[in-house]
Amino acid sequence: MPEKRLTKLTHKLTDGLSLKRVVFILIGAMICTFGIHNIHQQSGITEGGVIGMMLLTENWLGLSPALITPILDISCYLLAFKYLGGRFIKISVVSTLSVSLFYKIWELFPPMLPDLSDFPLAAAVGGGIFVGIGVGIIVRQGGSSGGDDALALTISHVTHWRLSRAYLFTDLTVLGLSLTYIPLKKIIFSVITVTISSYLIDHVQNFVFDKKRSSACKKENMVS
Repeated sequence: MPEKRLTKLTHKLTDGLSLKRVVFILIGAMICTFGIHNIHQQSGITEGGVIGMMLLTENWLGLSPALITPILDISCYLLAFKYLGGRFIKISVVSTLSVSLFYKIWELFPPMLPDLSDFPLAAAVGGGIFVGIGVGIIVRQGGSSGGDDALALTISHVTHWRLSRAYLFTDLTVLGLSLTYIPLKKIIFSVITVTISSYLIDHVQNFVFDKKRSSACKKENMVS
């Protein structure tokens, strides 16, 4: 009996976490964190979403990021659990840990790309591409890289908006509020990077579904 219960529990915990899915999550985490560490952090491009809200709260209320970040992430995941279910949370635990792992790995090495601080437009575009592709791969596997992804996915699910629109809504709201302490010139480049990343996340996530539809259409054509 204990063995059966253990087997059942193990099956529940690993349901939906195939080796292929985990490998793609790791690839996505590797790509997005590489861009953030080597481009955004070097050039000072401000983020939207939870990271931007954390910086905003720190500036307005003087709260430590170590305190406010977990609160914001947990709040987003609780909301996601209500609308997206336990399987999403389970996959997101794996993807969030993968993101943390690769952040730690990249920190062990010196910057691998040139410092683009003097070329903010290039930094905004390059960073947006890395984040968009990396997070898009993670989201396509059914998880999220952090609380902001969970929030955008929940908004998309509830409102039936495209995912890119949900991301832009949250990011632009936070960036708009950030104008209270960040110069407009810096915010403009942040808007560019979140616009690019939002589009790419949506595009990468839907690429598989479009491919399936294409295959289905081919089969229907062959039958007819």
